[in-house]
Amino acid sequence: VQLQASGGGLVQAGGSLRLSCAASGAIISNYVMGWFRQAPGKEREFVATIWSRDSAYYADFVKGRFTSSRDNAKNTVYLQMTSLKPEDTAVYYCAARLGIHGPSRSNRAYDYWGQGTQVTVSS
Repeated sequence: VQLQASGGGLVQAGGSLRLSCAASGAIISNYVMGWFRQAPGKEREFVATIWSRDSAYYADFVKGRFTSSRDNAKNTVYLQMTSLKPEDTAVYYCAARLGIHGPSRSNRAYDYWGQGTQVTVSS
């Protein structure tokens, strides 16, 4: 399974970005997809996860601002980020684990990772 994350960039506080994670070598509908982020000097942290029939849950610090969705026809998962804050600045990663294992907030639970995309929010 290969994951390709894209869509990061520089945005002002209050702005929006949409990240994409395109999968190859697997059908994403068979996988739980996760989003994580890592800021400089900090550990990688959970952001969101989406699984069968578009069930999803989010870290408390992004609830109401970020939404994950999935386009099975394009084999791609998205993370729509709105009302961005400077503290959202990080490298964002998508990840996948087999759907039979269920969703997880732990980065150790995911078997496949994209390369990361930088999101920078200026104040």
